[in-house]
Amino acid sequence: MARILVDGDDVVVHLSWREKAVARHGNVRAPLTAVSRVTVEPDWWRALRGAPHKGVWIPDTWCVGTRSNQAGMDFVAIRSGRPVVCVELRTSASSPFTLLGVSVPTHADATNTAQAISEKAPEIDTSTPWRQPLPVPEEDSA
Repeated sequence: MARILVDGDDVVVHLSWREKAVARHGNVRAPLTAVSRVTVEPDWWRALRGAPHKGVWIPDTWCVGTRSNQAGMDFVAIRSGRPVVCVELRTSASSPFTLLGVSVPTHADATNTAQAISEKAPEIDTSTPWRQPLPVPEEDSA
């Protein structure tokens, strides 16, 4: 099962060898300076946004890989029925992702993990405890 943790100056999503194979991606690293908000999503399916890009998506079971949306790319490693730690990222040259979402076994684990990441990230936005909505694409005025 994937784990999310702080390693030095980075947030790291460690994947099992099976998750690496199905996601067609290695461990994911993002600098702590790129972290803008860390939240816990108790409903696993709310952490999924956009359309599947690369990876495996087994409905109501398992979602591992990248997802594309109008804000950019998200990386998720989610199992149904478990809370998700969501790490929102600022646009950065060192990370192609706008969100990292990783399931953890219990809500207490999710809260502890989110707090540990928040304490180490230098510029966290604490204006709201919820994830921000995706930007709405501009409409043509035709």
